[in-house]
Amino acid sequence: MVTFPRLFKPLVDWAVTMILWTHFTLGFCVFFAPRYVWACFRARDREAAFQRLNHRYFRSFFRLVQWITPRLSLRIDAEVRTVRSAVIVCNHLSYLDPILLISLFEKQKTIVKSVFFRVPIFGWVLRRSGYIPSKTGGDYTSLMIRNIETIRGYLDAGGNLFIFPEGTRSRTGKLGPFNKGAFSIARYCRAPVVCLAIRHSDRLFIPGRFRFNTCVSNVLSVARIGSFDPDYGDPAFRLGDLIREIRTLYEARQAQDSD
Repeated sequence: MVTFPRLFKPLVDWAVTMILWTHFTLGFCVFFAPRYVWACFRARDREAAFQRLNHRYFRSFFRLVQWITPRLSLRIDAEVRTVRSAVIVCNHLSYLDPILLISLFEKQKTIVKSVFFRVPIFGWVLRRSGYIPSKTGGDYTSLMIRNIETIRGYLDAGGNLFIFPEGTRSRTGKLGPFNKGAFSIARYCRAPVVCLAIRHSDRLFIPGRFRFNTCVSNVLSVARIGSFDPDYGDPAFRLGDLIREIRTLYEARQAQDSD
């Protein structure tokens, strides 16, 4: 005999998905698009204004996710919200990960796949927010150079740059190879590196699926698992050593979580 939750789970999944995507699109157009237009023409610091709006928009999205998703808990360590003036690295499990981090930090920049800068409206928001394209070529080159050159002052003023060093989502939950770009930027800026770990975002929004996975017990969490403040001026400093040390930290965390 089919149980009630199993029988109705697909219907609940689709209902939640439709509500969330409606908020994501129509909610943006009705409640947030006018604020972005105002910020574009009237804000004294347009980039900071766009980042605040991104933060509030995605924070409202996750509040709605919590409200309408059965049996989901969102657990954010208090230490995470206090991070400032750092290059943040994080594991990557789901498309939800970047917008989740934006929802946690009012002043935030990140590296975004260059193709998204071509998407109407979305690309306009990315450019005005000071986000960095992942690849050079065409007008992306000048945009990347301009944003990288200003990132040191941005971090000094309390902003955060978060990057997923794996570069793409993990389909298995296992840690992928690290690209050195995030760590090179940290060295260029003489910035500390803060390591965050996201768990179970891939249970809520499974890679390769359109609909959200609801009606299952799930704790989506973000934890601060370590930080590094290297002496970049030390002749003995090696970027490869830093990357290996951070990777070891994540591997130990994954082993701990799997126990």
